[in-house]
Amino acid sequence: MKQLLLNSTLNQRLAAVALVLGALAVVAGDPYQGHSATIDAKELSIIVQKEVDHVSPLELADWIIKGRADYRLIDLRAEKEFAAYAIPGAENVPVATLTDHGLMKNEKIVLCSEGGIHSAQAWMLLRSLGHSGVYILRGGVEGWNDEVLFPTLADNADAATRIEFAKTAEVSKYFGGSPRTGGGPVAATRPVIAAPKLDTPAGTVPAAGAKKKKKEGC
Repeated sequence: MKQLLLNSTLNQRLAAVALVLGALAVVAGDPYQGHSATIDAKELSIIVQKEVDHVSPLELADWIIKGRADYRLIDLRAEKEFAAYAIPGAENVPVATLTDHGLMKNEKIVLCSEGGIHSAQAWMLLRSLGHSGVYILRGGVEGWNDEVLFPTLADNADAATRIEFAKTAEVSKYFGGSPRTGGGPVAATRPVIAAPKLDTPAGTVPAAGAKKKKKEGC
């Protein structure tokens, strides 16, 4: 239920962003420095009704551990925030400069921001410009913190959950995080850590979760 609410909120944000972009295109002509952007109303309706393309934090962590190089991770946050901590392999690209960053239309692009609104804006912009392989990191950097760096196991977790958490804990440690038990809020006690150096050989950490993907990157 919680995830459905999160997805619904993100879809609503995408719809609102699309309407704003469409309005700007009509009123201001070309707001993206010569790049032509079009919004497909039918596509927008599908986005609102269905879950948007996304990558989970643990899935992205698995890609990084395995050394995959078939995607680009674009961090849309401010330079200061990016300098304080960045997901390994991320490129810092503000939304205003996104169309001038040399992104190819056939590339797989994963967008991340603090919580998701800038990712939603950038997702809609790139899709309107013809980029078909665009994804959003679910939860943004906050989601990465919660699921990868500082995952928490509830005291009353069952045996199956504890087994899965043991795998997640190994992933967390790989990235310099700190898995926790107890189920309480951890935001106030999170340590400030530098972006980790991935010296561990690829593939030595078990992938978080054993669920098979329906398709690559979503």
